Amino acid sequence: MASSPAVSVPIIDSHIHLYPQSEVETHQWYAEDSPLAKQHSIHEYQTATGAPGNLQGFVFIEVDRKNDNAKDWTFPLQEIAWLRRIVTGQPKEGEGHTAEDGRDCLGIVPWAPVVLGAAELEKYLAAAEKEAGPETWAKVKGFRYLLQDKPNGTALSDDFIEGLKLLGRKKFVFDLGVDQHRRGRVQLEEAVEMIDRAHDGVDEEDKVVFILNHLCKPDLTIVNVQTDPSYIAWRTAMFTLSKCDRTYMKLSGCFSEMPESFRARPAEEILSAILPWLAVVIAAFGPERIMFGSDWPVCTLGVGDEAWKKWRRVVEMTCHMAGLGPDAQTRLWAETAREAYKLGSRPVYKVVDLTRDASIEEEN
Repeated sequence: MASSPAVSVPIIDSHIHLYPQSEVETHQWYAEDSPLAKQHSIHEYQTATGAPGNLQGFVFIEVDRKNDNAKDWTFPLQEIAWLRRIVTGQPKEGEGHTAEDGRDCLGIVPWAPVVLGAAELEKYLAAAEKEAGPETWAKVKGFRYLLQDKPNGTALSDDFIEGLKLLGRKKFVFDLGVDQHRRGRVQLEEAVEMIDRAHDGVDEEDKVVFILNHLCKPDLTIVNVQTDPSYIAWRTAMFTLSKCDRTYMKLSGCFSEMPESFRARPAEEILSAILPWLAVVIAAFGPERIMFGSDWPVCTLGVGDEAWKKWRRVVEMTCHMAGLGPDAQTRLWAETAREAYKLGSRPVYKVVDLTRDASIEEEN
């Protein structure tokens, strides 16, 4: 496969997870022998990315802290306290960030008990705001409540729908985590119905914005996409979801859905294997509603320390094969995330085609 021409555009990583070593055991997924059961903080992230000059920052996504079926908010609020130390420049010794690193955190998407309904969600939001403090709360752009591991029908309960409507009224987005690979097409069908019901009868300005994580986790082990029912169901759902109001897609999370033996292959081979899925997403949503995300450090599982750079390379080649020019690439790499999460105005950044000009001009 021919290499793509290098185009330098601003990058916002719309999906990363961070946590200190001291709090790793508070996560629902924790296992002592897990490769993720160690500190993954800003310094580790900077090492993983190589800190390229055009990486403007990241959006933090909650890391699934223990919550006793949404009834115990101790550890989710502890996560917000950790983020407050990052944003306000008050690190504890050994937590992997300095007082200056908070500027890289452009947005925060904590956990929220949406499943409990509007009244309980209001109480949680008040507690979260108090824990965050004004400076950190200003960076809270939305919330996530993972559905990928919840019983069928969870997202369609009246309480859940009312919780989503409350987020919309308060101008927060909802990050949607579903898993077609392991849970089947019902997760996609319920996602469509959930979005329709959450928007039904709601004024346009109060409709909650949905940001779909990880292509909705399709099964990337499929070989014959022309006839496989799972692929066909996923493709149909992507075009249906793309017609929903105020809905965006993250280009992220693909390594986790590949065969483990395939993740270590070169980026060019990975692109060839998953192109049928990437092509559908680009055709359905277009770069104006797709955002780059790395899913770091989850992306390192079975891939290694170079995972962030490898995924960046896959996305670069995808942009080239889709014929996206500098403006469209700027949308996909940064501006879609900035719009969807309301991250504020961007710094001045000149898009440069490195095949013509080896320099990068950057201000701010």
